[in-house]
Amino acid sequence: MCSQMLINPFRKGCVIFSKGLTRRPPANSSWIRTSSHGTQSSNSHDFHEKDGYGNSRRLTIAGLGAITVAGLYYYYKKNIPTVWAHENKENEVTTTAREPGSFVEGLPIYSSDEVAKHCNESTGVWISYKSGVYDITPFIKMHPGGNKILLGAGGSVEPFWSLYAIHQQPGILALMEEYRIGNLTKGEEHLAMANMDDPYANDPRRHPVLVVRTKKPFNAETPTSLLVESFITPTDIFYVRHHFPVPDVDLSSGDYSLEVIGLDEKYSLNLNLDQLKTAYAPHSVTAALQCSGNRRSEMNRVKPTKGLEWGQGAMGNAVWKGARLRDVLLAVGITDSDENENWHVRFDGLDTDPTSAPYAISIPLTKAMDPRGDVILAYEMNGEPLTRDHGFPLRVVVPGTTGARWVKWLTRIEVSRNESDSHWQQCDYKSFNPSTDWDKVDFSTAPAIQEMPVTSVVCDPQNGEKVKLKDGKIKLRGYAWSGGGRGIVRVDVSVDLGKTWHVAELVDPVKLSKQWAWTRWQANLPVQTTGQETEVWVRAVDSGYNTQPEGMEHLWNMRGVLAVAYHKIKVSVEEN
Repeated sequence: MCSQMLINPFRKGCVIFSKGLTRRPPANSSWIRTSSHGTQSSNSHDFHEKDGYGNSRRLTIAGLGAITVAGLYYYYKKNIPTVWAHENKENEVTTTAREPGSFVEGLPIYSSDEVAKHCNESTGVWISYKSGVYDITPFIKMHPGGNKILLGAGGSVEPFWSLYAIHQQPGILALMEEYRIGNLTKGEEHLAMANMDDPYANDPRRHPVLVVRTKKPFNAETPTSLLVESFITPTDIFYVRHHFPVPDVDLSSGDYSLEVIGLDEKYSLNLNLDQLKTAYAPHSVTAALQCSGNRRSEMNRVKPTKGLEWGQGAMGNAVWKGARLRDVLLAVGITDSDENENWHVRFDGLDTDPTSAPYAISIPLTKAMDPRGDVILAYEMNGEPLTRDHGFPLRVVVPGTTGARWVKWLTRIEVSRNESDSHWQQCDYKSFNPSTDWDKVDFSTAPAIQEMPVTSVVCDPQNGEKVKLKDGKIKLRGYAWSGGGRGIVRVDVSVDLGKTWHVAELVDPVKLSKQWAWTRWQANLPVQTTGQETEVWVRAVDSGYNTQPEGMEHLWNMRGVLAVAYHKIKVSVEEN
């Protein structure tokens, strides 16, 4: 029987492909294969190809999400450099003028039962969306995984769109129409969703001040002007980064537990939250959490990257409390050893894709076992139990590293000779040089991002703001932070394009090592001209005397991560 959910990952190296909507040859035309040229998006997956006449065409594959397409594209470039190309341009049907999924007069009518019969290669693979029926067979036949790409077909794609609402974009939906073969019988358009709950319906309520980047899954940042108001970022306005719906864990049911596996399964633990709290001494750490893509919007001004359009607020500072990971690993037989350099600790969360594959990553065992590394299994944030958005009931806190390593809703820990083999570890959260693009990337050549580089931001005023001077001076406030426990030793600010620099005042206490928290700074600088635009630059220097590069163009990478160049804003100034 064909499942209604159009989902399935196909894995080979970095390939984790979830079946989506693919390109159908336009009606009344013949097609040939030609080489492809492409680029990938973590939110919508864009490929570019040449048609039979050499014209550039945009191909968007609306797959099961951002997690899959980088690997798929990499595999295709290396193994199957072919895509369908239009041979007869005159007969191409324009599909973008109509609303995707709308009823189209003159096309054949198919019942949902008829669509359900087309669920494998022998019958052809059909899907439906609203009133539309689509045949995606051509792509299935050229896919290296063959029918392994399918867990189900012959049904509506709407449950898929419900889970990955981030892909409901006009370009993707319009492109899907090129596979259109008919209409669903009237009255059956909503059957697919009749008993389908919105997987995001049970997500928690959020504070309205958050700047929302995507609603499903929910991703939002803190307004930067609020970040500098307090050393500790209030939990309710702390930035939120999700890949899937938020798990809802009921501790009273007794279903939640943490599995910990040592060198082999003979050395393992299974703990509920109360056992973790009572068996291991609590430890608190004040640490900043920053998304790998923080400030990506600035990098996009150089050239578009692929990822959420984060400003400067995917960053926050909190007090975390929990059990030391080191203590838990000692209990499963892990010891301090030079061999630890070759081992890893893998983490799985309860947040999963529709195939039940969890969000999963790993960190080096040396970091986990370092007595000064302060890695904890946190059950509290800012003196209260973790909220659902921030990982209730348990998350790993890995100070000094990118937020991608801080797995929420933690359910499994394993010590392994190998890194996590998940997409997130192998084919995402890595950086490449500015000349590397999706058509030439080899993810195996770059290590996963762990410790973060030094960064700083002007939080107040904000870019484009009109500022009143007081006694001819402009007041500036912001934050600075470096990964690896390196403290901030200096913040430099310029209001004349770097001709002269002023040393800002560091508001918060600074340690030169084990400085996991951020440092806020402020400056009150003279501005010579009023009624004109002034450009403000800021850069930070950490305890290793690392500093930020001047321009994002020198850091640009296709994924838009590690955007840590000087922060530059323009403000209009006038006397008070």
